[in-house]
Amino acid sequence: MSTDDVTTTPTPQPAADEVLAPDAQLEALRDQVAQLESRLAERTEDLQRLQAEYINFKRRVDRDRDLARRAGKEQILTDLLPALDAIQLADQHGELDGPFKMLADQISAVAARHGLSSYGQVGDQFDPTLHEALMQLPMSGATKTCISQVMQPGHRIHDKVLRPARVAVSEPDTQQAATESSTPGDEER
Repeated sequence: MSTDDVTTTPTPQPAADEVLAPDAQLEALRDQVAQLESRLAERTEDLQRLQAEYINFKRRVDRDRDLARRAGKEQILTDLLPALDAIQLADQHGELDGPFKMLADQISAVAARHGLSSYGQVGDQFDPTLHEALMQLPMSGATKTCISQVMQPGHRIHDKVLRPARVAVSEPDTQQAATESSTPGDEER
């Protein structure tokens, strides 16, 4: 390599009036460091803010996806309730046998696997948030307001009621309640 091939650029020399004292140079460098640290802190805060926004966005999307999935399951199971009721009635009357019994069992198992459960039995305590009272029927020996007949079972998915149980309700037997309250040892002192 020859000396002609190398081009040298002269390094700029400070003008005579720009020459700074070492203390001034040190102060200028400290100012630059402080500016750079300030910019670094701003960029770090921006990065942390963006990261927090992303995490919140991801949580929101996951929550919305779960809610949409759950709403879809609830809608499909709600639409299947009449078919499930027909299957239950056919089974109660002994009209479900052979391959239809197997198919009905599979449909019921799929519904249960997705969280569908039925409720409402004779003798259960009446709860207006879970049961729809259609009529009142007396029931001997009742000590509390309870279900005396189930017209249509209720269904829920996990904790959400899809359809309340349609029931007949019996009030407590006043004669039995009177005899229980007059038993010895229950008197107030």
